[in-house]
Amino acid sequence: MPTSARREGNDVARHPIVQRLIRLGTTVSSLAITMFGLVLVTFFIGRVIPIDPVLTILGDHARPELVNKLRMELGLDKPLPVQFWIYLKALLQGDLGRSVMTTNRVVDDIRLYFPATVELGTVAMIFATVAGIPLGVLSAVRRNSALDQFVRVFSLVGHSIPIPVLGLGALLVFYAWLGWAPGTGRVGVGYVGLTPTVTGFLTVDALIAGDTEVFWDAVAHLMLPAGVLAYFSMAYISRMTRAFMIDALAGEYVITARAKGLSPARVIWRHAFGNIAVRLVTVLALTYAGLLEGAVVTEMIFSWPGIGQYLTVSLLNADMNAVIGATLLVGFVYMLLNLLADAAYRILDPRV
Repeated sequence: MPTSARREGNDVARHPIVQRLIRLGTTVSSLAITMFGLVLVTFFIGRVIPIDPVLTILGDHARPELVNKLRMELGLDKPLPVQFWIYLKALLQGDLGRSVMTTNRVVDDIRLYFPATVELGTVAMIFATVAGIPLGVLSAVRRNSALDQFVRVFSLVGHSIPIPVLGLGALLVFYAWLGWAPGTGRVGVGYVGLTPTVTGFLTVDALIAGDTEVFWDAVAHLMLPAGVLAYFSMAYISRMTRAFMIDALAGEYVITARAKGLSPARVIWRHAFGNIAVRLVTVLALTYAGLLEGAVVTEMIFSWPGIGQYLTVSLLNADMNAVIGATLLVGFVYMLLNLLADAAYRILDPRV
């Protein structure tokens, strides 16, 4: 190849638009491969576990001819590769199958249950972030002080106590003893079904409908489970923030900023905290993804009708279409939040 043509080809490859297209193609390919692997592994695990979905539907004492007929209708009499190909074609059309437990399409069930988890997880994440980051920063700035010791113990307790103990303890104290919390569920029994579903987020739908009673009752029911999740997540966020800040405050650029006479607040928040923001984004993204995957135990304890409770009940009832569908949703949430974290990296640090 002539030198001029080779140089021209290199110039085209280095063009910003071409570089963006290459990065986009790499990202899309990586997502597709990851999603395919998740579908493949989840499907075969769902098929090889010792649970017969046909007997789950018909019962253990069903007549053999009915069992064989339903097995043929569901395609379970075919080899596993053929079953996977059939499932993959349906999945590409947006069909996750039908739930044995609810008799609804799994897509419709996810559309019904997932907003409750998003609502709970988002409120918990806001609480955890607003409290966890400042506590971690202050703990690092005042290292080995009484405040630092308190924050470290407070975070250690929150991160060490199992969620079942934390949730049941919160119900015992704030609901049974003090009477501050309204109890379990997403809303009081008298308000169930009164608000038309528009977004799936009960607080938002109540505001859209102009029903303030339902809104405040939903907020009251939201506070206790969100507080439990927020405490658990805040403990992790504050510990990581403290560790990042201690490392940043020892950096030469911070020492230089102090030598220049900059104010302590500017040194801490502009220079030190600005330097750890990129790493902190990863912590926040993974924490939020963990909340959105369905805080299974919390949703079960507080009877919260979210994706975690749906996944648990489906698994106990051997409803494999629902289990696989919910698992794919969790995987997609993790990948989406990783993409958003990558975008945040470029905003916070253009060198990335």
